[in-house]
Amino acid sequence: MARPRKPIPKTQRQLSLEQQEAFKGIENRGDAGNPNLADGNFNANVQSTGIEFNRSQEMSFKDDDTKQYSVGIQDIDEAVFYYFRNVIKPFVIQNGVRREVPIIYGAPERWKSFQRDGYYRDKSNAIMLPIIVIKRDTITKDRSVANKLDANSPNLNGVWQSKFSADNFYDNFATLNNRKPVKTFYAVAQPDYVTMQYECLIQTYYMSQLNKIIEACEYASDAYWGNPERFKFRAFIDSFTTATELVQNQDRLVKGTFGIRLRGYIIPNTIQKELKSLKKYNSRSKITITNEVVRDMRDLNPLRDPTLDGRKRN
Repeated sequence: MARPRKPIPKTQRQLSLEQQEAFKGIENRGDAGNPNLADGNFNANVQSTGIEFNRSQEMSFKDDDTKQYSVGIQDIDEAVFYYFRNVIKPFVIQNGVRREVPIIYGAPERWKSFQRDGYYRDKSNAIMLPIIVIKRDTITKDRSVANKLDANSPNLNGVWQSKFSADNFYDNFATLNNRKPVKTFYAVAQPDYVTMQYECLIQTYYMSQLNKIIEACEYASDAYWGNPERFKFRAFIDSFTTATELVQNQDRLVKGTFGIRLRGYIIPNTIQKELKSLKKYNSRSKITITNEVVRDMRDLNPLRDPTLDGRKRN
């Protein structure tokens, strides 16, 4: 049995043309047609090439190493971990030796271990101290910022300019060819702005070690967290809670908890986002203006008074 083909989603232009109705014209003179349709009756380029769409708007992404722009929840999580590991770089002094504090994600099985035993053990069943555990709690939509208006047909988009265009081979391109350098732009749908809440747990041997880590995290609050080469989001830390636990026949445990409120945005890879008609385009390199002289102004309207078979009356 043959595998069914996946349906190809219509472009934004195709969806728009389906909603347009042609002018019915004067009674007994036939329809004038829809000039927005690129068919042979109205478009000279279609008559000569037989191509029923504007090829200048159909730019290929072949050999283009620019990633299709999308931001997901995992990208925001990676921004938080990148900032901890590469900017804050928490450390403690243990027995006169500086030790980097490991940072792990609070997966369900790890978080269960913390809730049951009070600490986390590695593969050799040894207690991991000091340690920082980060877990994502909630994702809340931020309605105080503008959004895409309609998810079924995104109406707002942002434009980014590429730093390099393959059409410009050298610096004096504009001077030698009397043209403006071509610039490549990428159109991206407006994102959904969200507020993400993270819960962080710090565990150390001594209170002095916990204080140093809290000081570093508090100083990094209200800054933009993330990889400068990718995405950065503003993070806020409002309060810290510290506690020291002494349980009989168990090790002493010093821990602190705090929440991170991060304001981010999401652009998923969905069909609705792909309905944008223009995803990539070039700037105009040259504009040419010509003059034409006509004897009769009525000749400027080739659609004037059409007959039923498409011919024009004299």
